[in-house]
Amino acid sequence: MTGISAEFVDALQFWATVIIVVGSALAAAIHALLTRETPSGAFGWIGVSLLFPPVGPLLYYMFGINRVRIRARRLDRASRHGLGAHQPGANAPLRDYSAFLDPRRYGLAAAGDRLSAWPIVPGNDVAVLHNGEAAYPPMLEAIERATRFVYMTTYILETNTVGRRFITALGRAAARGVDVRVLIDGVGEYYAWPGRRAVALLRREGVQAARFLPPRLIPPSLQLNLRNHRKILVTDAGVAFTGGMNIGDRHMVTETGGTADLQFRLAGPVVRQIEAVFLSDWAFATGRQSGVSRRRIAANGSAACRTVENGPTRDTERLATLLATAVTSARERVLIMTPYFLPGPALIGALQAAALRGLDVSIVLPERNNLPFVAWAARHGLGELLARGVRIYHRPPPFAHTKLFVVDDDYALVGSPNLDPRSLRLNFELAVEIFDTAAVARLAEHLRDTRADSRRYTLADLRRRRWPARLRDSFFWLFSPYL
Repeated sequence: MTGISAEFVDALQFWATVIIVVGSALAAAIHALLTRETPSGAFGWIGVSLLFPPVGPLLYYMFGINRVRIRARRLDRASRHGLGAHQPGANAPLRDYSAFLDPRRYGLAAAGDRLSAWPIVPGNDVAVLHNGEAAYPPMLEAIERATRFVYMTTYILETNTVGRRFITALGRAAARGVDVRVLIDGVGEYYAWPGRRAVALLRREGVQAARFLPPRLIPPSLQLNLRNHRKILVTDAGVAFTGGMNIGDRHMVTETGGTADLQFRLAGPVVRQIEAVFLSDWAFATGRQSGVSRRRIAANGSAACRTVENGPTRDTERLATLLATAVTSARERVLIMTPYFLPGPALIGALQAAALRGLDVSIVLPERNNLPFVAWAARHGLGELLARGVRIYHRPPPFAHTKLFVVDDDYALVGSPNLDPRSLRLNFELAVEIFDTAAVARLAEHLRDTRADSRRYTLADLRRRRWPARLRDSFFWLFSPYL
């Protein structure tokens, strides 16, 4: 009896192990088959899972599952306020923009109607502000002139000289009874030393300050993705500021030789959309819901604008799809300036096709990057663009953090997104479409002037790299979906 029991136990252990190992391999393979976005990705993970159990399924569990999207959707469901980035869907009715939009942009406008919750609104003024020297004074003035509310979101609020000016101005506004709210990304705040972080300093000044998904030990939460990378300042005066610029001394280029960037001052009806984006993020971070102000914002200029939110809660390809659509609508040129350039296949294909059609497709990148590993990964992928006639330029120092996307002479997309997976898939971003010949002409001129001062990078330059550099670039390119 004892021998039978031992044999039974041994058999049970053996078959239980087989069932667990084979079952986990099959489960991982089926999950990859149903969820991976490309055949190559599905084949790769299916092969790893089936050929190398139990290590293969474990690797798939660790690296193959898109936890960013799962985590974002769980957070969105858990919050009654949501995380923004809502869309009407592919079957949404299209709006009539014939009163103020050029007919050649109707298709692009239609795509935006189905990718963004917001309509294009006319009557906006767009001012382009170069570097902190030009951007910070009007931002501080807007805070000082506010009488009812000041809302600000930033990824980084440094507590150096410039940062302290903003903290002091926000504190003065709160002291005179203005509703002042500041939202800082929970990871971005860690750019400052303990004891000098912005949220604590703002609260000492009487400002309502909150963190967006901050890291914590209890309960444990260390989420390096799902960052709020938006830059917003909006006040009751009917003005809003957005772009790629954080708050700090690093953007004072003349004084410190720091980081070059652009900020945009918007006045007009589009400001209400930006206000709504802030309030949605604030409600998520704090649990306190607020309605947008009802005061009508009068027309201030000739630009038609639309706010485009991007985030991983629903359609992770929203902004990438809009960019590719804009490229396909181009008739003369596509001009891009970005600090980090790791576009997806759809955008790469659109840029290649535009260059093959004879359009001027130019991309301006920093000659020296503050994140060298991103530049190395990007360099690996430049060959397929250069081979199709896309022109690449390297801008000399200072490092340019500028994000610009210009099509022909009448369309631009500006804001916080970089052209990399982190901005296009992993972060919460804010962009603004600009349909206007005057404003876009200024941006195109800036891009062309910058291009003239930059060094063209050719296919011959790429091929002249030595083997160590090629291996380094290729190695970091492997991790490009996470950079």
